[in-house]
Amino acid sequence: MEREFPTDDVEMTVLLVVSDVERAKVFYRDVLGASLYREYAGTSVVLSFQGTWLLLVTGGGPTDDKPNVTFAPPADPNRVSHELTLRVPDCHDAYEALRARGAQFLTPPMTRGSETRAFFRDPDGHLLEISSIAT
Repeated sequence: MEREFPTDDVEMTVLLVVSDVERAKVFYRDVLGASLYREYAGTSVVLSFQGTWLLLVTGGGPTDDKPNVTFAPPADPNRVSHELTLRVPDCHDAYEALRARGAQFLTPPMTRGSETRAFFRDPDGHLLEISSIAT
């Protein structure tokens, strides 16, 4: 019998390695509006944001279940291997709201074809994008 995956009760969690859990928590809670779900001994924080779990963890070396893996925040914020993209109804409105809460954008929103987008970083340099599509 073939096992089913995913089932309806599977959820995705995005993990970001941060240098300062408290600073990251404040950013994602106060700037983006995420809700605090749980904290673990000052080394990790679980937030809920728009139906996604966001796990912020401090770096660390290998463990028995990941023997060759080290968790570290981005060494160079200008070299990106991933980003978080937030699809918003109106990029300009989201830009103004997030700027008012302290987000620092690389540039104001720019339009390319039917998409308007703007990029900003969290305190550790993780890249985030807001994006809207003209209809």
